[in-house]
Amino acid sequence: MKKLAWLLVSPLLSGPLMAADLLQVYQEAQSNDPTFAAARATLEAGREKMPQARAGLLPALNMSGNTLWNENEVAMHGGSTLAKPHYNSNTYQLTLSQPLFRWQNWVSYDQSKIQVAQAEVNFTQARQDLILRVAQAYFDVIYASENLKAVEANKQAISQQLESAKKNFEVGTATITDTHEAQARYDLALAQEIAAQSDLEVKQRALQSIIGREAGPLAPTRKDAQLAQPQPADMSQWVAAAEKDSLSVQVQQANADIAAREVDKQRAGHYPTLDLVANVGSSKSFGSTTLGLVDTDFQNVGLQINVPLFLGGQVASRQREAAANRGAALSTLEAARRGAALSARQYYLGVSNGLAQVRALKAALISSQSALESNKLGYEVGVRINIDVLNAENQVYVTRRDLAKATLDTLMAQLRLKAAVGSLGDDDVAEINALLDPSNAR
Repeated sequence: MKKLAWLLVSPLLSGPLMAADLLQVYQEAQSNDPTFAAARATLEAGREKMPQARAGLLPALNMSGNTLWNENEVAMHGGSTLAKPHYNSNTYQLTLSQPLFRWQNWVSYDQSKIQVAQAEVNFTQARQDLILRVAQAYFDVIYASENLKAVEANKQAISQQLESAKKNFEVGTATITDTHEAQARYDLALAQEIAAQSDLEVKQRALQSIIGREAGPLAPTRKDAQLAQPQPADMSQWVAAAEKDSLSVQVQQANADIAAREVDKQRAGHYPTLDLVANVGSSKSFGSTTLGLVDTDFQNVGLQINVPLFLGGQVASRQREAAANRGAALSTLEAARRGAALSARQYYLGVSNGLAQVRALKAALISSQSALESNKLGYEVGVRINIDVLNAENQVYVTRRDLAKATLDTLMAQLRLKAAVGSLGDDDVAEINALLDPSNAR
């Protein structure tokens, strides 16, 4: 039995534990994020706008009826009572109406098409927002983990330097100042470690709020990851695309189109309406003292026209209101275009400058590591003091942490640049995901 259990478990123990990557976390968020679930339900509701508006163009069939118990008294004027009939009267009627000319209904139908398209764009925007929220939360955890790792390594190095300073002071090869400086650095590193641990916990809970569970180990970026320059490498083209294709611009364009049609819809309040109406039914009522109860069957069909003449100024007021709303929608559309253009410029520069910063920090990390080795060697031969080594070590960890942040910020700027022009999708997540290393868990 033990041998069988080992055979089942050993394949799991033979390989390294693979961390979750960005694509896996994003796919999980699609199923578990409540904000995205609300957006999906809102889309389903928005799609019902068209059937509702179409109903105003289609026939309507209604059935009505009533039954009454009557106690009447029939008498001659100033004379005797002729009869006191007690009877039950009832009526039922089936009415079919078909709008022939109701201009406001046609305008509402046109509006519904735009509203459905707008709902689709809103959902696409919610999907883009999910990608950005997941990526930001994911990268925040990676950076917080990298920061904690750097702080812990820095503390460990300072601890070793503190022990060395204490020993050197005991044998008389170092001053008490070296020991105090190392102790101060160690205390500061300990405080930084506590803050870094707290920050990592907060970032992990932020990601948990999106996917509904603790994420566990996450894949960091590969050390040899090559970040790409935006294509096309022309900011003006990105700005032009954002002004045209940004999802926020598309949403506001739909609002402007709906507002323009609302003006036509309210203007239609002055127009006559024409309907085809058909009725069929039966009624039973008291005809006269001689006829008694009379059964009547009826069928009729005809045209019904309604011409509005004066409604107290309501139609004109609503038309002015719709025109004002159209002006507001056009202004909001222009603001959306300018905002999209600003975002495209900001994130294009973020990617370009981020790439330059990454290259500079990679070079700085190599230089910092060389400087650390030189200071260690100098300390051993007596031409450098303990504080020089501590400063060099701290510079390596700070540079490594800054390089990680610059890399993650550049990746986020790439995603946000795609979002600014409305083209961010699952393929972009997969592209970023290819730069991660699942075997090196954080």
